[in-house]
Amino acid sequence: MRCLLNTQTDAAFNLAAEEYLFNTCPEDCFMLWQNRNAIIVGRNQNTYSQINPAYVKDHEIQVVRRISGGGAVYQDLGNINFTLVKTHASSLKVDFKTYTRPILDFLNTMGVPAILDGRNDLLVEGRKISGNAQHFHRGKVLHHGTLLFDVNLETMAEALYVDPAKYRDKAVKSVRSRVTNIRPYLADALSVEQFMEQLLARVQRENSGGRGDFSSADSAAISALVKEKYGRWEWNFGKSPGYNFCKTVRTAGGTLEIHLDVTAGSIDAIRIFGDYFGVRNIGELEAALIGCPHSRSAVAERIAALPVGDYLQDVPMQELLAAMF
Repeated sequence: MRCLLNTQTDAAFNLAAEEYLFNTCPEDCFMLWQNRNAIIVGRNQNTYSQINPAYVKDHEIQVVRRISGGGAVYQDLGNINFTLVKTHASSLKVDFKTYTRPILDFLNTMGVPAILDGRNDLLVEGRKISGNAQHFHRGKVLHHGTLLFDVNLETMAEALYVDPAKYRDKAVKSVRSRVTNIRPYLADALSVEQFMEQLLARVQRENSGGRGDFSSADSAAISALVKEKYGRWEWNFGKSPGYNFCKTVRTAGGTLEIHLDVTAGSIDAIRIFGDYFGVRNIGELEAALIGCPHSRSAVAERIAALPVGDYLQDVPMQELLAAMF
């Protein structure tokens, strides 16, 4: 088994690294890694309905989609990610018990009274410390999970807060769980780095694993995958299933109520209701936004070329943008 301690903390690079290992590694692989301030959404989720866009923008939180299903998770440097690639799986079915057992055993030996509960979560005293997901392709299994070692739980709650009235869709919803950190339960005080080193050493011992790093060729291939996929809005947001968006805001020019139908990340239909005034037909502004990607930068570019004040008197462009996200 090839064992890696990946020291990169860019979420797009690390998700690309997982896919790269999954597609190219000829032997089983185990990798530990961390992301700095990021939200990772499941493959089948509507990204916007899983995040608090204003908070995410203000706090420079990366948002990246992964190739496996399941719910959205917030991560910072207090979180540890583990990835296991099985190249010749004995069974191609969802099996969290088998793949979480080594992690569970390690936690128990460290004094953490963790258990596998339900489908894919590890709990301590009824609170979640680890979520897991799997991806299958051509006889291989990619299992990955989180370990909440010392995560900022307040930031997690804010970043993942979404007004339930905004979105109506058929995408997979995240199940909000009560969470806690591993660190207070450890029998011995350890830093996150020490904890990772001990976990990796245990996996190496139990699997006769060799320690390795990414070569320059590996890093170049992973960076290319970031450029073509994981660093692109089209993957992280545009791959969201179709959804309906509704939001009401009060502005200096009156109340705006925005309704959007979005398919493949682009606006199919839009209606702008409210008690605002304007000298031009609002339908012209609505028509100009059809086909525009539902991203703040794309919408801002589109409306910057329009006389917004003629349609929505005393409504600043930034307030119109705020109403659409």
